[in-house]
Amino acid sequence: MGLSKWVKTIFRFGSEAGVKVKPVPQTATPKSAATESTESAKKILSAQPQQCGYATEASFETRAFKLHNLDQGPATSVTVTKDDALKYYSQMYAIRRMETAAGNLYKEKIIRGFCHLYSGQEACAVGMRAAMRPEDSCITAYRCHGWTYLMGVSMQGVLAELTGRQSGCARGKGGSMHMYSHNFYGGNGIVGAQVPLGVGIAFAAKYKGTKGVCIAAYGDGAANQGQLFEVYNMAKLWNTPVIFVCENNGYGMGTSAERASANVNYYTRGDTVPGIWVDGMDVLAVREATKFAIDHCNSGKGPILLETATYRYSGHSMSDPGTSYRSRDEIAEVRQTRDPITSLREKILTNELATTEELKEIESKIRGEVDSATKVAKADREIPVDELCTDIYAKPDNTGAIRNVMPACELSHKRLGKAVNM
Repeated sequence: MGLSKWVKTIFRFGSEAGVKVKPVPQTATPKSAATESTESAKKILSAQPQQCGYATEASFETRAFKLHNLDQGPATSVTVTKDDALKYYSQMYAIRRMETAAGNLYKEKIIRGFCHLYSGQEACAVGMRAAMRPEDSCITAYRCHGWTYLMGVSMQGVLAELTGRQSGCARGKGGSMHMYSHNFYGGNGIVGAQVPLGVGIAFAAKYKGTKGVCIAAYGDGAANQGQLFEVYNMAKLWNTPVIFVCENNGYGMGTSAERASANVNYYTRGDTVPGIWVDGMDVLAVREATKFAIDHCNSGKGPILLETATYRYSGHSMSDPGTSYRSRDEIAEVRQTRDPITSLREKILTNELATTEELKEIESKIRGEVDSATKVAKADREIPVDELCTDIYAKPDNTGAIRNVMPACELSHKRLGKAVNM
């Protein structure tokens, strides 16, 4: 194949893959066909910055964003550095492995009670977290294990909390739905109730002048709650710096979004609150949309609503097999065509941001960390009975006793740890 035709073929292939490839000017010096092909390939690769023969960044085109009450939205052309790409890949892979371990612990009856897994939705949390600044905060629903990890709690802290052991992030007293850390307000078990709290957190940031923004995340199953529409209105009236995020995974428990909602365009349901539809299976698209939303809030324009179109592989919770209201073929098709981890992996390899060996090393390290954390979560002790009444109140000045199940047998409140987010 001649040099001119070869370069055009490569340029066309790169464009179809969504990668920006800079055309390479042809050289006039006569060379053999093999030499021409080799040198042209090197020039095309050098269209992106390189280090040690591999690209240090790459550019992609995301799916188009859908806008509501906005003249302009996030850019669809995104750039990611090698370090960031590997960071996002590591975080998503870690959440997936951690949730797999949690599912196994539940099946072994070591985790009891509720357990809602985040597998399939990793790009939503990782993309939002990538855009957050130190002063920003987040509050979410009960599918919170991944968020807890991203907000600074170790794998052991998450898994041990799930098993109710003392090395858990809440000393084993919170369980699956009640995990917290700095600027992370849970983990909330009541459907939709975290959204008004998120508006309150954002209002506090505005009142204190921290310039912080609060992400208030909920699912499509909570989107019809009346309290959401109340706080859409309040947040808009007060220009509160809150980002409402509807993580639309297609099903509220066992009911599809189409059967539950007359309007499934959740990004439009804030009425006067601007909205953006985002491909929630693309971590880079979520990152860019969140950056745009943070800038929107910080400019004094008030709240904004993101809908991240995503998918959960497991049932609503571990007690739900997840196959009575959808087919196994549907789940398999999403895994094969839209999986957020596989998709980013292919982008990294195709654009030579890393080698297969580098990714395998990352995966091996994470598997080891999850295995170690799982062992501790199984072997660690539960807290003693006399610790059950510790740290219930942040300021127990006026409450020296805690109500017991038996009348006239009050328990003493004790302070053990320091309250966060106070």
